[in-house]
Amino acid sequence: MNRRRTKTAVLGLGTALLVTAGATGATGAAASASASSAPSTATGVASTPSTPSIALDASAAGERQREAAALTGRAKLYRSAGDDITFSFDAHLAAKDTDDPLKATGTFEWSHYAGGDGAWAKAEVDCLVTGGKVAVVSGVVTDSDLPGAKGKRVGITVHDTGRQDRLGYSWASTGNPVETKDLPKCVGSAPFEKVKKGTGDFTVVPWNPKF
Repeated sequence: MNRRRTKTAVLGLGTALLVTAGATGATGAAASASASSAPSTATGVASTPSTPSIALDASAAGERQREAAALTGRAKLYRSAGDDITFSFDAHLAAKDTDDPLKATGTFEWSHYAGGDGAWAKAEVDCLVTGGKVAVVSGVVTDSDLPGAKGKRVGITVHDTGRQDRLGYSWASTGNPVETKDLPKCVGSAPFEKVKKGTGDFTVVPWNPKF
């Protein structure tokens, strides 16, 4: 992006387990045959009943290890006028921080250009809350070519519909993130914008707090 472009408020407008048992000799063969026809009476497959339990235990362990919440992905928004509006997210809440969404980490970026004018911004995540397939992330702008944007907190709302995702932003009512004053963490607007088909999508990992 050309950072020397004229900055306008247009930025604000867009924005198996497999268990085997072997046996040798006639006795082993008979046991194997018996196991295939009547597993409840065969002694050669005593370990088989434990397999489902082992698989379930592994699955449960994997579930416990997954991150508590996340918002990732990149896509452009649809505008009938042809505005080039892009949002990208890399926001995460670690499993160990399940009870504190303010410990979320990562960044998100967005840009809006129309008619050769526009601007871009990047923010550091300071809060992430997700419910089902809806996420609200906030952060403080750390870099931007929009005058006055650095140091401002902004909030984005994303609805991961699986078909055509939707998005909203905290400056929807003001038209410009610079005009938004004292925004609390994890505050965004209803996701009224739609993602432009074929440009990407967003993925939300649901948060399951231990209330």
